[in-house]
Amino acid sequence: MHPVSQCNQQLFLSYWFVYFIAAVFPLYWLVRVPAVRLLLLLVACAVFHTHFAGPAGVLPIIILALVTYLAGPSKQRWACYGTVALCVGALVFYKYTKFLSQQIILAVFPDYHSQQAMLLSVGEWLPGAPPLAISFFVFEFVHYLFDVSRGSPPMKSPLDFSLYSIFWPSIVAGPVKRYQDFLPNLYHGVHNVCENDVAHGLVRVALGLLKKFAAENLTQYLTHAGPEFSKLDMVQRWYFVIAISLRILWDFSGYSDMAIGFARMFGIRLPRNFDWPYLATSITTFWHRWHISLSTWIRDYVYIAMGGGRKGTVRKITNGLVAFGICGLWHGAGWNFLVWGLYHGIGLAVCSNYRTLLGPAGRFLGAKLEQNPIVSWGLTMLFVGVGWIFFFYPLPQAFDMLVSLSGVR
Repeated sequence: MHPVSQCNQQLFLSYWFVYFIAAVFPLYWLVRVPAVRLLLLLVACAVFHTHFAGPAGVLPIIILALVTYLAGPSKQRWACYGTVALCVGALVFYKYTKFLSQQIILAVFPDYHSQQAMLLSVGEWLPGAPPLAISFFVFEFVHYLFDVSRGSPPMKSPLDFSLYSIFWPSIVAGPVKRYQDFLPNLYHGVHNVCENDVAHGLVRVALGLLKKFAAENLTQYLTHAGPEFSKLDMVQRWYFVIAISLRILWDFSGYSDMAIGFARMFGIRLPRNFDWPYLATSITTFWHRWHISLSTWIRDYVYIAMGGGRKGTVRKITNGLVAFGICGLWHGAGWNFLVWGLYHGIGLAVCSNYRTLLGPAGRFLGAKLEQNPIVSWGLTMLFVGVGWIFFFYPLPQAFDMLVSLSGVR
């Protein structure tokens, strides 16, 4: 089983974090000078990041942030795009080099002992665990540089850029911020935080905690029942798929709720990240509701940047598959994540184009589905639920589970 984001997302549940928030939050409220609040918030963000990332994890982010900050005010496309390449290259190096090297070695050396010797030799030269939250850092830096290169005003204040970069509630797993929205919310918060913000924030944090504990209980069930999946009866197998779906939703959205809640306690509003995705009646609306800050980033900076749907149906589908392939790999370095992304890319392509491609039959089918939202919802949830098997398990195990779900064995 893949502990998807579970390690990083346990940071809010650690004893150290309890002491951290117990110290920072009262100080923030006692200080009434906005400028001092900003400095206090920056120190808190730096302490949070340094504690959980460690020196080896902080240094690469400092370098990428410094280069990004210096490239922004230049507004030169060559500087912005060169820094984008640097950031993406760093992400690939830290997060995917080990996986790619392993795949190449396994393909080139058929002998088991040769594979092991080469893996040990190459492993000495490869990075260990990637820096904490490097995927989120890179996505936010890329967004900033692309928007600045297209005419958006750059951040000239080092304080603004630093707080945007390492704002502690969203540093681990999002939501992915847009600096044009974040900075006004930041300054509004330090000037106008009130008791109502704290009340809303606490409720949101409590909801996130409830989801996280529910997800943890489901994880224990999945860990226990997963190895016996083929021995379960068909009803239990589909119950297992539902449990996977709920576990992933509650784990991801629970962390987002906590991040949004903690930020709101400081008067700062982060973007909504989940909007009841399991009520979606199509793949398209599912992705309008699921991990919204990530899906809109993929849309704006991958899909639309490649041409979107402006150059015909074939190019539109190709761009969508590439975008969702990247979306899948962004979640982790593994073939199962790539397959999950392409699976959703194919599903979205079918959902978006079947009316046109099938002609009268497609329009008839579309009209019937619109008239029967319960059927549309059931088909969407079936598609999404089956997809989570690819997301949650290595490919061989995922395919075995799909065979079991089909009733073949």
